Amino acid sequence: MPTIIRRATLSDVDIITPLYSGYREFYRQAAEPERERSFLTERLRTNESTIFVAIDDESGSPLGFTQLYPMFSSVRMKRIWVLNDLFVDSGSRGKGIAAALMEQAESFAWETSAAGLELATEKNNSPAQALYEKRGWQLDDDYFHYSLNRQ
Repeated sequence: MPTIIRRATLSDVDIITPLYSGYREFYRQAAEPERERSFLTERLRTNESTIFVAIDDESGSPLGFTQLYPMFSSVRMKRIWVLNDLFVDSGSRGKGIAAALMEQAESFAWETSAAGLELATEKNNSPAQALYEKRGWQLDDDYFHYSLNRQ
């Protein structure tokens, strides 16, 4: 399947929203198309995230996306990109699309002189973990990562 990976713009929000909704549903969140669309629009409008979308070259159908957020390392005094979202439509999985999206994200990070990339995934998401490790990503066992959440 010929696939084009390109950086998303505001004009892509309508094709990314169903993928984003699928991503959220994977993480057990109810679909909220209007809020999801607004959220993506705001991230792109304010340059708070960078989104890459995979498009089927023949049909023009969206196949997957990844969304990166900037973070900074005080120790390294450089930007780090958080690969926060990575999702491929269920009918398009197993065709190398997730790897192509990750490759694009990695290239983007190096082009922007970032110190690195980080991501988190559920402990039971073994297909994703296998992909990350195959691409050379390393599981962090040096630090504990904590969070404080408010819904």
